[in-house]
Amino acid sequence: MLGGEIVADPLSPLLVWEVPYYPTYYLPAADVRTELLVETGETKRSPSRGEATQYAVKVNGAEGAAYAYPEPEIPELAGHYVMVWPTMDHWFEEDEEVFVHARDPYTRIDIVPSGRRVRVEIDGEKVADTTNASFLFETGLPTRYYIPKTDVRMDLMTPTERVTACPYKGTARYWSATVAGATHDHILWGYDAPLPESQKIMGLVSFYNEKVDIYLDEVLQTRPTTKFS
Repeated sequence: MLGGEIVADPLSPLLVWEVPYYPTYYLPAADVRTELLVETGETKRSPSRGEATQYAVKVNGAEGAAYAYPEPEIPELAGHYVMVWPTMDHWFEEDEEVFVHARDPYTRIDIVPSGRRVRVEIDGEKVADTTNASFLFETGLPTRYYIPKTDVRMDLMTPTERVTACPYKGTARYWSATVAGATHDHILWGYDAPLPESQKIMGLVSFYNEKVDIYLDEVLQTRPTTKFS
């Protein structure tokens, strides 16, 4: 949706991995209101897909962006348009709003409660200790340990203005930790109102495994290497 109007309503979009982490919707031309698209005169080149024509999407005073490959290197992309996600007002899968980017059908999230002891240290200082964590398993990422705030040294945490969004979990807010005079920016996060499939982590918080020392049943876990390291 853009400007209060439905600009595309496909039943058979293509999911195309333009970047490694998530797919992009390619929408059949028959399901796009192409009368709202105006060529900008600009193009962009993809080594795998070819030369794309750029469009402005104009409706009710709002303007978004789109592109299409008239002669794509990948034949299946012919006759499809891409609406640039952040330039649209809303995206829906049927009647459920989707945020940030198209959901990956190969990504799964499982959240399970655990009585294992989870202890978190920053620079040798204990900042969390619980036997009431929830373990979140997400495809392609290390296990995240979500901890009740009552088991976290929140007196060492300072809220920040950083906000991020996830299509599977919702909108997160962040805290920085100050330990022994050193500040560790945006090292803790939580979801106040997670999306339906992630309701079990509502009100809990989690540290970046990549940046802290986490002991699971008193065994120090190896810090994973990810894009968040």
